Amino acid sequence: MRQRQQIIMVARVISILFTPFYLPIIGLIALFTFSYMNIFPWSYKLQVLIMAYLFTILLPSLLIHFYRRHQGWSLIELGQRKRRMVPYVLSIVSYFTCIYIMERLHLPHFIISILIAALMVQIICALINVWWKISTHTAAIGGVGGALFAFAEYMGFNPVWWLCLIFLVAGILGTCRMILRQHSLSQVIGGFWVGFFCAAFAILFI
Repeated sequence: MRQRQQIIMVARVISILFTPFYLPIIGLIALFTFSYMNIFPWSYKLQVLIMAYLFTILLPSLLIHFYRRHQGWSLIELGQRKRRMVPYVLSIVSYFTCIYIMERLHLPHFIISILIAALMVQIICALINVWWKISTHTAAIGGVGGALFAFAEYMGFNPVWWLCLIFLVAGILGTCRMILRQHSLSQVIGGFWVGFFCAAFAILFI
């Protein structure tokens, strides 16, 4: 019994660490580290990261938290398919706002494309959620993989080892979501590939 509780606790911690909202931050950090944008001043990169954090992590997290508290739901109750639509809408609006501000500031397209990819993942997951509960956690890590694949195509580097790492993390994360009984195997696998293809398409073609 105690061992089971410890496993559940670890699964919860991993789920919290790999929140679905981290996709833009991870993408921007990778872009600033491995592309020509690493020549940009640290002050510029920090400002972009702070902006992305405010609108893609902090703001949607706070809005969803207040919504959940207002409804009197627990995190598990909020995870029910029919109750996920408002949180999706809140996060989508936050992402739209971030993209709009970045466009107004004339930031480079590669930076904005990461936000567009994350927004597309959110929208597609929200639409699928109308009839099937898909895992946004694995959609996010799938989005990281899709973005990595797309940038590898643009910049001509071999992403195999990074993709192996992403698949490993996705497997651990998907297992945690199943341990917590939030998703089935098909939902975590479906989430990963939705995130992967949405992010790759957005960066390569939008």
